[in-house]
Amino acid sequence: MDIKPKDILIMKKFHPCGGNEMFVIRSGMDFKLRCIKCGHEFMVPRNKIEKRIKKVIREE
Repeated sequence: MDIKPKDILIMKKFHPCGGNEMFVIRSGMDFKLRCIKCGHEFMVPRNKIEKRIKKVIREE
């Protein structure tokens, strides 16, 4: 998958705060994501994230 910083990911599963939209801060072997609803930042391995993506919204 081609995911770049500043993309917004719509996830299949919800974050504990209830949001399912994540902002991509950094991509590579790991992704650094920010929950749009609560602002929590976290790192997740690429293989876990690619399974859980429902849709990618690209800002052009």
